[in-house]
This record gives sequence, structure tokens and C-alpha cells, in this order.
Amino acid sequence: MSATPTSAPGGPELQNIVGGRPVPADGVETLTVSNPSTGERLAVVPLSGAAEVDRAVAASREAGVAWAAEPVVKRARVMFRAQQLLADAVDELAELVATENGKALADARGEIVRGLEVLEYAAGMPTLLQGVTSTDVAKGVDAETRAYPVGVVAGITPFNFPGMIPLWMMPIALAAGNSFVLKPSEQTPLTAVRLVQLFQEAGLPDGVLNLVLGGRAAVEALLVHPDVAAVSFVGSAPVAKLVYETAAAAGKRVQALAGAKNFLIALDDAPLEATADAVFSSAFGNAGQRCLAGSVLLSAPEIHDPLLVALQERIAAAPQGPGTDPSAVITPVINEGSKRRILDAISGTLAGGARVLTGGPLEQDEGGCFLPPTILVDVERSSPVLHQELFGPVLAVLPVEDLEEAISIANQSEFGNSSSIFTSSGAAARLFRERIEAGMLGINVGVPAPIGYLPFSGWKGSFYGDLHANGADGVRFYTRLKAITTRWPG
Repeated sequence: MSATPTSAPGGPELQNIVGGRPVPADGVETLTVSNPSTGERLAVVPLSGAAEVDRAVAASREAGVAWAAEPVVKRARVMFRAQQLLADAVDELAELVATENGKALADARGEIVRGLEVLEYAAGMPTLLQGVTSTDVAKGVDAETRAYPVGVVAGITPFNFPGMIPLWMMPIALAAGNSFVLKPSEQTPLTAVRLVQLFQEAGLPDGVLNLVLGGRAAVEALLVHPDVAAVSFVGSAPVAKLVYETAAAAGKRVQALAGAKNFLIALDDAPLEATADAVFSSAFGNAGQRCLAGSVLLSAPEIHDPLLVALQERIAAAPQGPGTDPSAVITPVINEGSKRRILDAISGTLAGGARVLTGGPLEQDEGGCFLPPTILVDVERSSPVLHQELFGPVLAVLPVEDLEEAISIANQSEFGNSSSIFTSSGAAARLFRERIEAGMLGINVGVPAPIGYLPFSGWKGSFYGDLHANGADGVRFYTRLKAITTRWPG
């Protein structure tokens, strides 16, 4: 599980992986990684800094020259082998995710499978890199485009999907001929370590993929390092904006996936039971710690009360437990700091006149980072809970008269990651599709995560950059084009 044979009182001491081997950090501070379900110490992670980043980037730059020169079909074969190794290790990886992140095993397994979709897509790189050729653009003149890797790229990934999001980035970047430095969240490093090991086992040359464990200092060093050509980031809105501004100012191409406030719209003709299932899963699955989690429900008059009753029934029947318990549905948030922040937000909303329908502040704290699924009603439209990302199991419910009002409310958000509608009307769904200001839409789907070969296309304050993660956007982000015009004498 770890990249080092040694252990410490707080669990195994993790090491960076540079040039294909474990490398200790140089006397830097460390952080204890704990299981959010139990508080059990899992590992000790180094908080690497600029020196460790320098070594990882240097290894990537050196190994990247030969890797970029490999025929694309050979790079694709490594992706095929990695795909098989990861498919065989799905249960192992899901256990790691559920342990260090706290999410339910089914969700953990699902995120690895989602990541495999991107790996499968990247294995098709021989066709994805094909250029365009035009003959006789002028007399005796031909024109074409060719795609080339950008060089050393960095991936900075969050705690909430420690398996899936590195797999959004690494396969496409590597198959396109780049070398890669992965900096995972310091709160969930174990899955990242294992992913890097599996790519090495698949035959990736030493130094093409390097791992730096750390926090802010490592991120800051990557953003301005002169040999890093591109940065992929997923995280909170304020940090994403800072990452984009800093890395872009340093001349790098950047894709920074940011925060969200996702609106769910339930119309009167929506199927009640299926809608309740989807809203419950969207709002409270993985303790609301998804960038596609629905956190505001806008419900039409006739479905409003029955839907609230159905949601309360599901909350009451949902078992709570650690993510590694196959029966657990209600799982913890990532740490105590997050738990306190969410509880403070709930208390502030109640002070503003809102009412808790279910959940809310804890009557008794039984340990772990658990929070009850919370439904807030009678919320003022100016309340921060309708505008700020909470990243927790909190659903604010607002009655609306019709779809027009719901779209108007949702479009006032500074974010535009996703939105979902629940209806039996094709006309309503089409109006929603055309007018809602969000990049990923669900029609009777609570978590509208695109398939791996489509872009993860947040809008407005949910994304900074031009080319999104995954799909053709991902290929374009990790490559640069040469347009070649040719005339031969005679």
C-alpha cells in the first residue's frame, strides 16, 4: 500500500516516487493521514516543498524526451496494460478510497470504474492524435496538422475523488507523449501511491510518471516551475482561481476545475419515487462531497410536500457507518475541520430564519466525522446557503411556482457546474436544456457526470481555462499543433 517498507507510530511513512523509485523528502514537515470514519491513523505523509518538486520535474523532463519519441502505438499498449492491471485491482483500490476518504465502498468502486473509462479512451490515442491533411491548397501546395506533446505536465488533485481524478489526467497526458508529475491531496495520498505503482507495473518507463506528496508549498512550486508546461487542477473555487492566475501568469496552459452550487429542479409531473431516490443520492451520497452534488432543490407546488416526505423516509432508513462497511449509506466528511465548517454554516442559516426539517446540528457527537443528512426549509433567497458551496450533506429546499422561476433562480448563481431537472415533459426538459447556465445537465439524472470520452464541462465560476478535462478537450489540452505547409520543387 505504501511506497516505503518502514513504519512509524502514525502508520507507514510515505515517500515520493521519483525516477521510478521511492525517494524520501528532505527533512520536511509531515502530516498524519487519518480514517475519517474512525480517527485511526493510516499513514504519515511528507509535506514536500520546492526541492522535492525540482527533483520530480527534472526526472520527468529527462525521461520525457524518450517517451515522447516512442511510437504512439507503443504508448497506447502501456495504457492497455495499465487498464487491465487497474481493472484487476478495482476492489483493492476501492478499499483504499473508502478507507482514506470515508465514502461508501460502492461509491469508491464506482469512481475507479469511471477512471477506467478515461484510461480506455486514452488507449485509443493512435487515432485521437491523427491530424488533418488538405492537398492542393494552392498549386502544388499541401497543408497538414500534426499533434505533439507539450512536455512536463502537473496534476493537482483533491481529496474527494482520490482515484478518479488522477485517472482523468494521467492516461490522456501520458498516452499523448507527455511526462507527468502528480501532486495528490495530502489528505488522501494512499490511493495515488498505488495508482503510480500500477502504471509502473504496466511498463511505463522510470521517470515518466512521478509523485510528489505535499500541500501548499508543493503546489506553489509546481505552478511557477519553468519546466512545467501545463497544469491540471481540481479543487475549491478560491484555490482554482489562484492556480489559474498564478500558472497562466507564468506562461503555462491551465485547466482549473473549481467549485459548484448545483440546482435540482423537480416539476409536478416528475415520478415521485424515482425523483426522491435521485435527489437523495445527489445531495447526500459521499456526504455531499462531490462537485456534482445537488445542494439546492427547487420544487414545484404539487410535488413539494410529497417529495420532502419521501426524502425524510429515505434519510431515516439509511444506515450510517464507515465507508468500508458494505451496508453504509451515510458516510463521514473528510475531517473535523470540514465538519465544524458545515455545522457553522447550518447554524448561521438557522439564525437567519431557516428551519431544519431533518438533520442539522448534532445532539450528541459519537465520534468520527459524521454529519446527519440535513434538509433546510424556509430559507431566505439571500441566504448564503443558496449561493456558497458547502461541500457537505446539506440540501436547501425552495418552493417555486414553475420552471421559469426555477431557471431564473439557478442562473443567478456564480457557479455553473451542473444542474438537473426531474419531469415527464419533453418540452420542459428541452426548455431547461436550452436556458440553464451550467455545463453538465441531467434530465431525470441526479448526478450528471459525463462519460469518460466527453468533457467535464463546468461553466462560469466552476471552471478557469479554455479546454476542459476528458474527451477531445483533454487531448487538445495535452497536445500542441504544428500546421505545416509544403511545396516540393518540380
